[in-house]
Amino acid sequence: MDKLKITSGKYRGISITTPGNGTHPMGARERIALFNMVNDYLKDASILDAFSGSGALGIEALSRGAVKVTFIEKNAKACQIIKINLAKIGLKEDDNINVIKSDVYETDRGLFDLVIADPPYDEYDATKIQILAKMVAKDGILILSHPGDVPQIAGMELTKTHQYAGAHLSIFSKG
Repeated sequence: MDKLKITSGKYRGISITTPGNGTHPMGARERIALFNMVNDYLKDASILDAFSGSGALGIEALSRGAVKVTFIEKNAKACQIIKINLAKIGLKEDDNINVIKSDVYETDRGLFDLVIADPPYDEYDATKIQILAKMVAKDGILILSHPGDVPQIAGMELTKTHQYAGAHLSIFSKG
């Protein structure tokens, strides 16, 4: 298991644990860029951290002002790591923080202001991303880390995309 640090906000500098075992957390440079792109949307927002892994993206969102985060991860060990990481920053599951062991594509947890998706690239399927778009509330956004070309997502408009080495960060809005 490796460690990574929260990059900004009230939990800045706190090291959290990653699950290891083939998970590949988003790098600090990408996380900083992602949250700089969406910082204006975070205050009081509800967030879905899809493919949560360590929970770093959801914890970064909480650190920067989000009020509700749902972590969805299908790996049981990773879910335990998320709970450990939340405890490390003094948080636990409650009405506003949920850790769910499930395949995000088979889960309906309502609508979110922001859906953050960093799927494992070896399991990336652009057609399945349409399922995530259905979880975005009106006027919400989908933030997608993906390999290769930017996918077309029905009912959403691409507002920004940036490339970082082999990864792309794309932001889609729903009006």
